[in-house]
Amino acid sequence: MRTTTAIGLMSGSSLDGLDIALVRFQEENDSYRFQILEAETLPYPDFWKVQLAEAFHKQPEDLRQLDKDYGKYLGEQVLAFAKKHNATPDFVASHGHTIFHRPEEHYTLQIGDGQELAKACGFTVVNDFRSEDVSKGGQGAPLVPIGDKLLFSDYEICLNIGGIANLSYDEDGKRIAYDLCIANQALNYLANMNGLNYDKDGTLARSGEVDMDLLKKLNRHPFYGQLPSKSLGREFFEANQIDVLKDLSVEDMLATFVEHIALQIALPISFLPKGKILCTGGGARNKFLIERLQARTKHEVVVPEKQIIDYKEALIFAFLGLLRMEGKTNVLASVTGAESDSCSGRIWKP
Repeated sequence: MRTTTAIGLMSGSSLDGLDIALVRFQEENDSYRFQILEAETLPYPDFWKVQLAEAFHKQPEDLRQLDKDYGKYLGEQVLAFAKKHNATPDFVASHGHTIFHRPEEHYTLQIGDGQELAKACGFTVVNDFRSEDVSKGGQGAPLVPIGDKLLFSDYEICLNIGGIANLSYDEDGKRIAYDLCIANQALNYLANMNGLNYDKDGTLARSGEVDMDLLKKLNRHPFYGQLPSKSLGREFFEANQIDVLKDLSVEDMLATFVEHIALQIALPISFLPKGKILCTGGGARNKFLIERLQARTKHEVVVPEKQIIDYKEALIFAFLGLLRMEGKTNVLASVTGAESDSCSGRIWKP
């Protein structure tokens, strides 16, 4: 049995903070088991929250500098985390923070310079997991399904509700996965209007009423009728949804957007054989959203222990790094629509 220890890093589009997980993997006969040894979410200081939120609008030269600065910041957080937990990982795997995601233009950008990260923490780093797939004509997303398939095979469907909601499942021996809709990006945006970072437990949404006109506007976008492979980024939210989120109370807009999310998740799942849905990501902690989803699906929605809810993506990026270090496939063409599978990620030495 082969044992590897790794640190996984995930920064989502909802800007909740940096998820960091120390994971031990055990491998035997191409079968993997994992144990999350330590995990934390490090809230972004105001400086980094502003920098990451505004990076979408920066000039190329400023963005290149931010890429380096953010890589150094990530490395400093890794080093502090490793010292705190007396850890010496075999490598660090970093998703980075997505600034642009335009696969239709064969372009995606996750900042967090790998060389700066490696220099700052002193460990080998694997990052940039999306670019190779995009260069092969793929969406470069979702990336998590290989981990769903190999680490969470007890569940028929894996659903992640983060800034963006996505799902994955096996069909005819192939893994299928795609983005469903904007989720916490919009819910947090609306909660911010009331001076809150997020709508805890969906309390504000529960107190509102669904506006049918707004719900119809949200649901009518052509994206929802497209067949996989397909993915979303911040661009979709800014171009198609921000402008219609107005003229109602925050509570009513939240109630309506929760219903929109529940509908867009439940509809494609309704065509799949009945089974268990593993629900993770920040949205899994939104009790009202989970109630509305469960009301709309015949499947059993399973919300796991807190550690898996919060750190499944950091865990799986550590796993993607492991597969990259072993020279194995870690990005599936059946998921992304690329011309072939990839063993993706750039490796950096300190």
